[in-house]
Amino acid sequence: MSSAVIARIAATAVACGAVLATTVLPATAAAHADPFRATSPVVIGKVQYDSPGKDDRSNWSLNAEWIDIVNTGHHAVNLHNWTLKDADRHTYRFGHLRLAPHQKVRVHTGTGRDTVRDVYQNRRAYVWDNYRDTATLRNDHGRVIDTESWGHRGH
Repeated sequence: MSSAVIARIAATAVACGAVLATTVLPATAAAHADPFRATSPVVIGKVQYDSPGKDDRSNWSLNAEWIDIVNTGHHAVNLHNWTLKDADRHTYRFGHLRLAPHQKVRVHTGTGRDTVRDVYQNRRAYVWDNYRDTATLRNDHGRVIDTESWGHRGH
């Protein structure tokens, strides 16, 4: 092989490496921004922020406002001291709750008896704004695990 052919092959390899690095680097950088968020199997599922029927602040109406927290993984996750917060900083802190694999827990606004499937914030007023709000789920170390917004442009 001539030195010109070897130089062309080397130049092509370097160019391919540069293209590959630019396509892989942003995804890698994003994963390093908050590695727990990228790998957590726990997500915010369905959100019912506008309780059906009359908004009369009855316990029935308050409990018709809820957010599902879903474990999409293959192992149980302990939600003890995790928080769910809205844009106005109303905060719900999970007690001792072990979320089984592929299970969900529904976080209701009103009062009730906590179970493995339903927990209650024990509030007497609505939390989730019908027109514009963001739900933020954080783990027990304060890291953002997931967010869900509505009422913003594009949602």
